[in-house]
Amino acid sequence: MKRVLAAVTAAVILATACSSSAKHAAGSGTSSTVAPRITTVTLLTHSSFAVSKPVLADFTRQTGYKLKILQPSDAGVMVNEAILRKKNPVADALFGVDNSFLTRALDAGIFDEYVPRGALARPPSKLQADSRFRVTAIDVSNVCVDTDTSWFGHDGRPPAPASLADLITPRYKNLMVVENASTSSPGLAFLLATIAAKGETGWQAYWSALRKNGVRVDDDWTQAYQNDFTAGGAKGDRPIVVSYGSDPAADVLGSSPHRDTPNVGVIASTCFRQIEYAGVLHGARNVPGAQALLDFMMTRRFQEDMPLQMYVNPVVPGAKLPAVFTKWAVDPPHPYSIDPATISAKRNDWIKEWTDLVVH
Repeated sequence: MKRVLAAVTAAVILATACSSSAKHAAGSGTSSTVAPRITTVTLLTHSSFAVSKPVLADFTRQTGYKLKILQPSDAGVMVNEAILRKKNPVADALFGVDNSFLTRALDAGIFDEYVPRGALARPPSKLQADSRFRVTAIDVSNVCVDTDTSWFGHDGRPPAPASLADLITPRYKNLMVVENASTSSPGLAFLLATIAAKGETGWQAYWSALRKNGVRVDDDWTQAYQNDFTAGGAKGDRPIVVSYGSDPAADVLGSSPHRDTPNVGVIASTCFRQIEYAGVLHGARNVPGAQALLDFMMTRRFQEDMPLQMYVNPVVPGAKLPAVFTKWAVDPPHPYSIDPATISAKRNDWIKEWTDLVVH
């Protein structure tokens, strides 16, 4: 899941380089060519991936590899692209497939098995969804309904909603924006939250009520949060958005002029736990580089960089969180979840039913 407050370019090429050399056999007139060492590792990820330049420099210094980052769109689009290109992958590693899309990726066979090396390389077992280690858990976050607290409660406006039930009442008509569940990981996570909350026979009525109440559906998180959300910075017209529990911390850090308190609130009772994974892509051109990248993602250096880059929680034991994150990011005590096997068996049907009900 996981994301940043500023748009990220679709492809960030930090450097690409290859080197080759030739050796002459000692004492003979013959020569043998040594295959060039690949010095670039390519990462396929979603548009919200971010890492600081000093941390990237550390990766290159420690491994000898330079990183090329491909960011086609949201996580759902990224996974679909990886599946479509699995016979000729565009990258060596993938980061950002979450627990809502994970089984689709595993069933498609796009990953090779790899256990990251190092003392911090094992996330808690409860987060490790694949016993074969085709993917490794990298971070944890919570997809929640957020509100613009500065918009509500004055000038004749209602107080901010406090529950899923509030969102379908007339006072919040035409105030909410969500992401498309078929293309966006937070969009699918929110659909799963409503299924967990309302049951497999009740969520349809809830979404029908949301649609009648004027919910807007955007393709991805960037459009929903940055453009349409009133607190997103682009003068949007929707003060309710599906986003993340860490947004209050991000709002404080991104405020200009600086504020000590956030204008973004989180409805903790709406949250769905999201876990993001990374893996070595099957057929990768640079397998050692992909493995080195996964090793690096499980170091404290990378893990402690994530909270203020992607506003997600690290998974390695002992990784420290910045003060603004611990103060303002909301970690709900009882987030919704659905067993991955159930998601795998029913996800496609749920998405189709949701699309027919809400988008068409």
